[in-house]
Amino acid sequence: MTEKRCYYEVLGVEKGAASDDIRKAYRQAALKHHPDRNQGDPEAEQRFKEATEAFQILSDDQKRARYDRFGHAGVEGSMPDFGGDIFSHFQDIFSEFFGGARPGGGGRRRNGPARGADLRVQQRLTLQESFVGCKREVSLRTPVACEACEGSGAKAGTKRKTCGACGGAGQVSTARGFVMFTQTCPECGGEGSVVKTPCTECHGSGNVEKVRKVVVAFPAGIDGGQRLRVPGQGMPGTQGGPAGDLFVDVDIAPDPAFERDGQDLITRVKVSVAEATLGATREVELPDGSTVEVEVAAGTQPGEVVTTRGRGVPRIDGRGRGALHAVIQVEIPKQVPARARELLLELDAVLTGGAKRDAEKEADEAPPASAKIAL
Repeated sequence: MTEKRCYYEVLGVEKGAASDDIRKAYRQAALKHHPDRNQGDPEAEQRFKEATEAFQILSDDQKRARYDRFGHAGVEGSMPDFGGDIFSHFQDIFSEFFGGARPGGGGRRRNGPARGADLRVQQRLTLQESFVGCKREVSLRTPVACEACEGSGAKAGTKRKTCGACGGAGQVSTARGFVMFTQTCPECGGEGSVVKTPCTECHGSGNVEKVRKVVVAFPAGIDGGQRLRVPGQGMPGTQGGPAGDLFVDVDIAPDPAFERDGQDLITRVKVSVAEATLGATREVELPDGSTVEVEVAAGTQPGEVVTTRGRGVPRIDGRGRGALHAVIQVEIPKQVPARARELLLELDAVLTGGAKRDAEKEADEAPPASAKIAL
């Protein structure tokens, strides 16, 4: 008889290894030597069995204590019976590793009514529509629940029958060596039931494809990148189950007059050189048709921003509005008539001359250095 190897050696861990380390080591060994991944390799099956036996002992604190004190003799009679279903010993482990479930052990069944999948579409709005809010029709070409059979797939007056292949479980199990594997029932596709007399309208699918329109209400202030949820307008459910939801991703089209930054609006206001110098008032029409008077103060420089609070985009929660930012652009004429040129030169002389005289006056009025009193 071949002498058994040390369980710690089998899993490749130290004797004082923590429970999490033992679990991790077994997971790696199980994935590496699993018979389904090494078909036709009896040595791999033996190593898999050896690793499972080691984990069965070392994962139990009492059995591990006896093994640490007496070796293999201390745990005789505690070995798992590999002649049966190994999942009965390590159901949670294999469920975690392989995503499967033991037959009858609480695995998810697909039979019965099921909720439909969600749908996602994109809708582009103008700045005005996002500013004031709007309703838009969104066209969808999707399956809808068959009215003739109410989505069951069975002809009116008949019902779906329990699948004979899986007994209604939606899953069937097969044995590979000493391991049981579970898969979706090929007969009913995991539904757990079959249609004996299909509906003539949908041919047993429970759905028919149609183009339908959904009216979506977009609230005032909605911005690009935000998403709306329309309950019950997604894909239809199966066997009469509820429909999924429709998600609408919002996109805002560029606007020639405004830029949007969150709840703030940015626009450009053009003024002449004289208006920027002397001051002026400009009227700005907002996307909702209302107007705002922008005060351009005397001496405003090109690129300065005039902000008007509370005249931006409405907040989607209804708590006020953002701000309107007007960027001042001073228009410089490219062609100047002769008379205008004379006037500009005269103005420049007056302005620069006046500035020179003001500087000289300030210098004359300043006390001489010798008149300063030292403290």
